[in-house]
Formats: sequence, C-alpha cells, structure tokens
Amino acid sequence: MLTVVKVSQGRGPYYKVEFSNGEKLRLSEDTVVRHRLLKGQELSEELLTAIKQEGREDLGFQLVLNYLSYQLRTEKEIHTYLKDNEIEQSDRQKILKRLKEMHLVDDLVYSESYVRTQMRLGDKGPRVLQQKLKQKGVNDLTIQQALYLYEADEQFQVAFHTAQKALKKFHHNSQRETRQKLQKLLITKGFDSDISKSVLAEVDFSDIQEQEGDALEVQGEKLWRKNQRFEPAKRRQKVKQSLYQKGFQFDQIDAFIRRKEESDE
Repeated sequence: MLTVVKVSQGRGPYYKVEFSNGEKLRLSEDTVVRHRLLKGQELSEELLTAIKQEGREDLGFQLVLNYLSYQLRTEKEIHTYLKDNEIEQSDRQKILKRLKEMHLVDDLVYSESYVRTQMRLGDKGPRVLQQKLKQKGVNDLTIQQALYLYEADEQFQVAFHTAQKALKKFHHNSQRETRQKLQKLLITKGFDSDISKSVLAEVDFSDIQEQEGDALEVQGEKLWRKNQRFEPAKRRQKVKQSLYQKGFQFDQIDAFIRRKEESDE
C-alpha cells in the first residue's frame, strides 16, 4: 500500500500531491476531493495508476477552464496552451472534444466575435482580420463565414474614421502626398482599393490645401539646408526635384527657391 505524504496548493488551479513511493503529481481539486487524497491516506498501486490516468485529463480540463475564463479562445490556442502545460497529446484531444461538446470552444463563434469587436473598436480591414484569424489557427472557410459580417458599409465607416484620424498627422505634407499616404495606410490596414478610393473621395482635404504653402516652407527649408554643400545649380535642381516628388506645384517650388536664392545673396 502507498500513503499520501503531502498535499499542497500549486500555482494555478491544481494541487501538488506527494506519495510515499516518491511520486509527485499535479491534480485538480476535483480529483483530490473525489479520491479523498489527504495526508496519511492509504491507496493501492492500482488506484494510483487510475488516478494518474484520470488526473492528467482532468488537470488539463481545469487548466483550460481557467484559461477560458478570461476570453474566448480558438482550438489552436487551446491546443498550444495544453501542450505548454505538458498535457499529453491523447489527453489534449479528449479535452478539446469535451470542450466542443460543451460549446466552450467554437472557432466560428470566436471568429464572429473577433470580427464584431474589430468593426466596433478597431481600424483594420478584412484582409488584416483574415491574416490575424489565420494566425490563430482558424480555417479559411470559417474565416470567410465570419467576414460576411463585415459588410462594405461597415468597412467604409471604419476606413473613413481611420483616414480622418491619420489626416491630423500630415499637416506638413502637400495634398497630393497626403492622399498617397492615406491610400497606402488604408491598404496596409487591410482595406481593398475600392474602399480606399471611396474614402479618399469623401475626405475633406481643405485644411491640408490651405496649409500647403506653410508645408512647402517647412519641407523646403529642410531640403535647402540639407543640400547646401552643392553648388547653386545642383542645389536648386535637387531641392526642386525633392519638393515635386512630395507633391508640391512647380510654381510654388520656383517661388520658394527664388526667395531662398535672393536671401542668400
């Protein structure tokens, strides 16, 4: 016969149980209570073997319940969590099956919840959401089912809000460069070109346009100093080329350069 030597609370939803044969097990509270594993309790080798087999799965299940108490998880996240906690493959499969039967894990429910949250609080388009869900182990069919929720009108609203927020950062840019940067931002965020074009058609660039003269002065001053090591003609060419690439008009650029050359004389 074996004897329970020590029972102590572990870090997490389990207990550490030590036996007289030197074995130490991590067991859930349910397993400890079910088998009355108190200090001094005697048990057979056969019962210990049964407890170990039962305890592995039960411990994993209790760990997962605690893991799920914080937020929804995908099957892949559950599998990885159990593996990281040294739960064996066969027990991981049993636990996942049990969780799905109890409707505690469902990749479609997770994906739809994720999409709704991103529509309400995020700034990402469908393509990025698809990538994020793929990384979490959700299959393509389930992802597409969830993305049906993200209709074109919703995409436009999220993209428009994202563009409006970003617009404030571009007050030192020309209108053309601002449009280019906004379009690139929206594409990077996962919106397609049609949504991006629709948003840009509705964005009010009047403030950027009014400040374009000031923006040219700011950008031009930096470029004028940066290229001061070149002889005048070369300097003029480089500054003009750079400002044009930034979206400023030729007549504005020429006027700026004339003022700078006159002041340098």
